Amino acid sequence: MDRKDVGILAMDIYFPPSCVQQETLEAHDGASKGKYTIGLGQDCMAFCSEVEDVISMSLTVVNSLLKKYNIDPKLIGRLEVGSETVIDKSKSIKTWLMQIFEESGNTDIEGVDSSNACYGGTAALLNCVNWVESNSWDGRYGLVVCTDSAVYAEGPARPTGGAAAIAMLIGPNAPISFESKYRASHMAHVYDFYKPDLSSEYPVVDGKLSQTCYLMALDSCYRQFCNKYEKIAGKQFSISDAEYFVFHSPYNKLVQKSFARLYYNDFMRNCCSVDDDDKEKLQSFSNLTGEESYQSRDLEKASQQVAKHLYDIKVQPSTLLPKQIGNMYTASLYAALASVIYNKHDSLNGQRIVMFSYGSGLTSTMFSLRLNNGQHPFSLSNIASVLDVTEKLQSRHETLPEKFVETLKLMEHRYGAKDFETSRDTSQLQPGTFYLTKVDSMYRRFYSQKLAEETCSGKTKCCNGFANGH
Repeated sequence: MDRKDVGILAMDIYFPPSCVQQETLEAHDGASKGKYTIGLGQDCMAFCSEVEDVISMSLTVVNSLLKKYNIDPKLIGRLEVGSETVIDKSKSIKTWLMQIFEESGNTDIEGVDSSNACYGGTAALLNCVNWVESNSWDGRYGLVVCTDSAVYAEGPARPTGGAAAIAMLIGPNAPISFESKYRASHMAHVYDFYKPDLSSEYPVVDGKLSQTCYLMALDSCYRQFCNKYEKIAGKQFSISDAEYFVFHSPYNKLVQKSFARLYYNDFMRNCCSVDDDDKEKLQSFSNLTGEESYQSRDLEKASQQVAKHLYDIKVQPSTLLPKQIGNMYTASLYAALASVIYNKHDSLNGQRIVMFSYGSGLTSTMFSLRLNNGQHPFSLSNIASVLDVTEKLQSRHETLPEKFVETLKLMEHRYGAKDFETSRDTSQLQPGTFYLTKVDSMYRRFYSQKLAEETCSGKTKCCNGFANGH
């Protein structure tokens, strides 16, 4: 069996139609003007209404990907889900998704959920890629789903929420292939962001520590990535050796700092990617210890200034969806990759994208992708057309902050609850979207799918099959 260019063959994304503008939220929260928009670098935030959750979003995106790329569900041999949104402490989200495959008689699918903060999607993806590259591969496709709803308690972290689900089809001869030898990880034990209270969806966050951990992990991964590259390729690696850099994006400001950090790393390694003028501007920071460099505001400012011209070219195309949807946890990195594919699909042939994945607590990996145009339906241009980002963003419904806060209050009340029915209000949902109808007295969740209005006069298909336990 041919195992060349293993990677991502196809992608699709789903995010809720409800969103709140960061500028409006700023005013509502009484925050200083520009705090969320300039300070965090965010434009808009998606959130789940009471009829949507990580399971419904996953069902929607998997169903959509199989249909749009015309994939027979029998051809899936491994299905992995990355998520940090706990629905059940024992039952994996993957098992809910099996309903789509049971209908076609395919129950022979390996894989379960991976979880560690925002890193679970990367763990799931690497598992699928490793499976296709291994002796266990049976010739079928792998499927990776990243799904999360990021919500925060009232306070400074609330504007860094978001929600989405992404599905990626994995196999050989992919237009987005892994350079598997170029991969470096950094793992450690830290309490920077965690969710110890199982009665609440909200995390415990040490924002300042989390940002430092992120940059430390980035430094460590980049150092090791460069070492591996140099051993294999026989030459120094610098940011000029990749056309794009894609970062896990809790909020855009951290992405700006991260790329500037790589530029500073190149300066410290004396790479030719840093020109003489920039070297002069960074010279006064060359004697800082690692710890000092993470705390230095002056270095942060100077490195962002000198890296800005390259940031606009190498990073900015990846920021479209993360700025518009917010922090999607496991889906964030892959929404950023989808943004590059969508924005640049006609000029990516032969180019390299370096990805950085981070999950608090702490897990991180830097890895490299090579792109080629591919062949229909697994081509970059078809992926871009299926992603249909502009249309999906434009068809959203802007919500007032009051309504957003009200929804979060209801969800707080419903978290871990049983024996309730939702409003079943599907007026904002596109046909084909799955939604939650009820949770029964035994905590079993039931979902339906909104059908196309013209074929069923606005009725929805109540899927007996799309329920947990029926």
